[in-house]
Amino acid sequence: MKDRSKLITEQRNQNTHDIDCKSTLEVVDIINAEDSIVINAVHNERQNIARAVDLIVESFQKGGRLFYFGAGTSGRLGVLDASECPPTFGTSPELVRGIIAGGIDALTRSIEGAEDRHVDGEQAITENGINGNDIVVGIATGGTTPFVHGALAQANRLKATTVFLCCNPDISPTEAVDVIIRPITGPEVITGSTRMKAGTATKLILNTLTTASMIKMGKVYENLMVDLQVNNVKLKDRAERMLISVTDLDRDAAGRLLDEAKGNVKTAIIMQKLQIDYNDARKKLDAYEGFVRKVLNNS
Repeated sequence: MKDRSKLITEQRNQNTHDIDCKSTLEVVDIINAEDSIVINAVHNERQNIARAVDLIVESFQKGGRLFYFGAGTSGRLGVLDASECPPTFGTSPELVRGIIAGGIDALTRSIEGAEDRHVDGEQAITENGINGNDIVVGIATGGTTPFVHGALAQANRLKATTVFLCCNPDISPTEAVDVIIRPITGPEVITGSTRMKAGTATKLILNTLTTASMIKMGKVYENLMVDLQVNNVKLKDRAERMLISVTDLDRDAAGRLLDEAKGNVKTAIIMQKLQIDYNDARKKLDAYEGFVRKVLNNS
């Protein structure tokens, strides 16, 4: 068994030794104070995060996909981030995928031992048809998860781009990776509970990877999610409010325009701004790879 006692995420936090003696409010304050460390830890990795974003965009432009591989909290966060991309950015569910050790059952309950099988990570890469156009982000906050390292090793053999995300300063993958993202969040409030600070850092980084990538792919105009899928009342309301904010339309007119644009906010914006019909708006968006600003700047 590998000695993990020297990993910073496994060490005891000197600030929380007597947390079990504190009042409820003091416990909350201690946790909050420790959480404040996370923001700077992520900020310190901004250059590596940006490099990873550029690689993700490059992969998307080649027709590739983004895969997150993780176990436990890391795996669940990967699945969560991936699952939120289709409704937010109108992407195919296949574009961003989260793969968790132990499979779908591990999303809601612990699957003991699933993360310990290097071969399972290798097999998951093969089963998902990952190739040289794809990018694989291996998430292991402690840095030692065999499932994740198996996935990265097999991804390398298939010439996929690879990123490793961990929260320990002294861990480097034995397999080659293109980028390492290493936010150092320190010992956890409860020793070894990486669902806390390390998990929070992971969530922030995954949010940034996909959001920044989608911006660079034209999925955002100004700061609006103009590729959202209008498939419920809340999202229809949001789509109409987006149109109101970037045009001179009132609510009723925005609703009619959205209907004419077949629920596509991008198309509706182009139709209104350029005073053209649906088909011409679609042609212009296609000509500029879906970037609303490029269409408007060149029309």
